Amino acid sequence: MNNRPRSVTVIGWLFIATGVVGLAYHATEFKPQSPFPSNLLWVGFVRLLAVVGGAFVLRGSAAARWLVLAWLGYHVALSAFHSLSEVVFHALLLAVISWLLFRPAPSAYFAARR
Repeated sequence: MNNRPRSVTVIGWLFIATGVVGLAYHATEFKPQSPFPSNLLWVGFVRLLAVVGGAFVLRGSAAARWLVLAWLGYHVALSAFHSLSEVVFHALLLAVISWLLFRPAPSAYFAARR
């Protein structure tokens, strides 16, 4: 299969956009007096993983499917410390994206790219 399924394209660009917007948002927290607080480095790393996962999903990396699902799983767990609505939203998003990435057409696309 040479054509990338539309769902894979949308998910890849969604993760890239999410990571870039998150990096830009958290860049405003950067303070010259304390340039590298541990939480800012961790948040930046997690946002960068979204960009990398999205880019490699677009390239057809089967491992990137698991990376983006792990990224979302992390956000489901992180949401548990916030509101119930956040947990439900992230869990539904995880379920929908899992379903979209592991349907027959995307699975064939990722298998062909190996």
